[in-house]
Amino acid sequence: MAGGGREEGSERPRGRDPLGRLEAELGRIDEQLRALSAAKARIQGLLDAVVAITREVELPAVLHRIVTTAMDLVGARYGALGVLDESGDQLAQFIVAGMTGEERADLAGVEFPRGLGVLGHLIHHPEPLRVDDISSHPASVGFPLGHPPMHSLLGVAICVRGEIYGDLYVSERADGQPFDVHDESILVALSSAAGIAIDNVRLFEQVRAGSELFQRLLLPTLPDLRPFEGAAIYRPAAEPSPLGGDWYDVILLPDGAVAVVIGDVVGHDLHAAAAMASTRNMLRALLFELRTPPSAVLAHLDQTLQAITDNPITTTSLARIEPAGPAWRLHWSTAGHVPPLLITPDRQAQYLFAEPGLPLNVDSDQPRPDHTYPLLPDATVVFFTDGLVEHPAHPLDKGLNELAELATAYAALPLPDLVQALADHHPGDGHDDMAILALRTPHRTTERVMSQG
Repeated sequence: MAGGGREEGSERPRGRDPLGRLEAELGRIDEQLRALSAAKARIQGLLDAVVAITREVELPAVLHRIVTTAMDLVGARYGALGVLDESGDQLAQFIVAGMTGEERADLAGVEFPRGLGVLGHLIHHPEPLRVDDISSHPASVGFPLGHPPMHSLLGVAICVRGEIYGDLYVSERADGQPFDVHDESILVALSSAAGIAIDNVRLFEQVRAGSELFQRLLLPTLPDLRPFEGAAIYRPAAEPSPLGGDWYDVILLPDGAVAVVIGDVVGHDLHAAAAMASTRNMLRALLFELRTPPSAVLAHLDQTLQAITDNPITTTSLARIEPAGPAWRLHWSTAGHVPPLLITPDRQAQYLFAEPGLPLNVDSDQPRPDHTYPLLPDATVVFFTDGLVEHPAHPLDKGLNELAELATAYAALPLPDLVQALADHHPGDGHDDMAILALRTPHRTTERVMSQG
């Protein structure tokens, strides 16, 4: 058609196509949404990682968790954390993750890096370091024989209280791509959180060490118990606090009997430890003052505690091992405590189950029962707190049965080794402090020598 008009069916200029512009805009929006989604996932992953790291309460676990978390966040195959020595010039510790068993075997006998080459560069220049080809870096000195091939590296320094603590490294992205600026940013953020986590766990370890020492100072050193044998052990809780309310005591009484005490104040804090100390001291004073059965002593203690303290609920067992003709007798009363465990001379274990009575600070008007049981020469009585046998995944009876089996298995050991073995192999879950106190009656030969003397 004349006049230069556009022929039917001819294409419209692409730049003026509304549908094309819309598709391009939708594509750009989709790309932005994908980027935002990826950024959100990275941030959420970082937050989850920070929470996981701060839950650890042991330094080795924290350091290993930092390495594996860094690998997960940037999709790296290998990761490591080098801890600087006191001089700050070389590495004193090197935590590695990601290596297979075969790769570790290939490096058997090879010392961990001390901070040479590219690793040393990061030590002396603690800015983030991204390297696409390690071998081409001016500081590279190569890898030791047997080291798995590594090309890319991303490293950041970890600071604790303003000082360089160490360096965090990742190598080899799983997708084969070099590390990018987003990987660097996420690792820098992680290193900041890692420094706080390391500082927190070091402070916790200092507090734990001081608290454990304080707790142990509250517990007595066993006196000379001859002709008896005695041994005791205390283990603090794994968490949440090394402080607790478990205690034990042994007292030689003027009438020739031996008083034995085991107890557990509810709680895991300074208040529980202080309540334990006050309860133990009150009970000691009552034992020297009163010449009454254990039930009467506990009743008097309960009334005193309720009258002048705000101590928490406490379980305890008070026993006397007293002469009974040619042998001995266990005379005890329990305030809501687990039963004592008897190991007979022929190395069989049995619990002395009896009416437990109410714990202290519950109802001081309720009567308290007394119990007696004959003890042959060379018999062992084990008193313990429930942290030794309690496990949230099992009923208490299961823990008690396992403890009895352990006692039977280790019954032939000297008494200090016996309580050590019971503490080392305890059926409890370790989240409660535990105390064990064991007494063994004299051998027949010992009694004969005493009677002749």
